[in-house]
Amino acid sequence: MQRSLFIIQSDPRTSHRPAEAIRIAAGVGTWKKTTISIYLSGPAVLAMGEYVDELVDEDNYTRYFPIVKDFGRPIYVEKGNPFLKELGDSPFEYQEVDNQELASLCMEQNSVLNF
Repeated sequence: MQRSLFIIQSDPRTSHRPAEAIRIAAGVGTWKKTTISIYLSGPAVLAMGEYVDELVDEDNYTRYFPIVKDFGRPIYVEKGNPFLKELGDSPFEYQEVDNQELASLCMEQNSVLNF
């Protein structure tokens, strides 16, 4: 099976790109033609927060992130990301990865998409 990694770096407080990436990942993943993984870095980790009502296009997070969660893989996040402290009780399982682990993860993919 094909493997796709969505790398999301944009700030969900000011940009629609993270919400669109989650929407696309959920839609493509439901086709079951590719395995979807998501990596969040910088302020993009705020998209996993308990409360997303102040983020741009917050309905995409509440509607599509649960679909991504059901794919059965953790959300990968930048190790030591300072925004992780602002998440509260995230409803998502996530795994911190360093740059080497991210590079290895990228090498395992057929497609890497950056948002």
